[in-house]
Amino acid sequence: MELTKLITEQRNPYTEDIDLLDTVSMLKKMNDEDKKVAFAVEKEIPKIAQAVDEIAERMKKGGRLFYIGAGTSGRIGILDASECPPTFGVDPELVQGIIAGGDAAIKRAVEGAEDDDFMGRKDLEARNLSHKDAVVGLTASGRTPYVLGGLKYAREIGALTVGICCNPDSLIKDYVDILIAPVVGPEVILGSTRLKAGTAQKMVLNMISTGTMIKLGKVYSNLMVDLQPTNEKLKNRARRMLKIATKASDDVIESTLKETGFDVKASILMILSGIDKDRANELLKFSGGNIRKAMMVIYPERS
Repeated sequence: MELTKLITEQRNPYTEDIDLLDTVSMLKKMNDEDKKVAFAVEKEIPKIAQAVDEIAERMKKGGRLFYIGAGTSGRIGILDASECPPTFGVDPELVQGIIAGGDAAIKRAVEGAEDDDFMGRKDLEARNLSHKDAVVGLTASGRTPYVLGGLKYAREIGALTVGICCNPDSLIKDYVDILIAPVVGPEVILGSTRLKAGTAQKMVLNMISTGTMIKLGKVYSNLMVDLQPTNEKLKNRARRMLKIATKASDDVIESTLKETGFDVKASILMILSGIDKDRANELLKFSGGNIRKAMMVIYPERS
């Protein structure tokens, strides 16, 4: 597919005079264009939901999630993956971001890396990709060779493949099981896909990672109960979550957190049900870490 035919590579008539405008008017035009992104993503929710459900099922069976991309898309994947351990308390190996050109490309462009489809395959091979895993390919254009090479290999071994791009008729559709393609239109600056296309990709990844972790019981109500309280700010957040979830006194919250080593999930279950730490950990293990399912074991009549 010719680059000039891609939606993301078209010239935006609304911003042709952007270099002549005062600063407020310039930024308003950018903001007007950004408003279109959420609506474009909204249209893709059924496909995003399919991806969340299938990724969650694979993780329950020991699978991992990989984001693979080049340039801006690769950096967005790394950003989302790196936020999963502190937010949801998961092992850093569970969600991984891979960028063409390796870690050096996070800060500085590695010329030509995105054109190497073989390296997309090799980078996934190096992580021992298996049929249990899921691979999300990120490419605004939908035609980046590095990403397509990785997706082709993932399909060969039976991994779930998901594509996120902003050109629905691009090459990537032939390489994935699920295509998520929010059409955000031409960029404010011609071809600068770090703008609307990048925002759309980040929004979709927010949904995929957060939705998957909710499915895995990493969230109770809307509280991130598996966070790792590694500093005072996060310890205070843990205390606040217990207060919201249990309405217990500050003394009870503090003593329970101390007993569990600031395990928010076990602490909530202990306070809500009156069971001891060992029983709470046993029930959480039995329920796959899901507080609500653990509570159903204790109080089956509420189910």
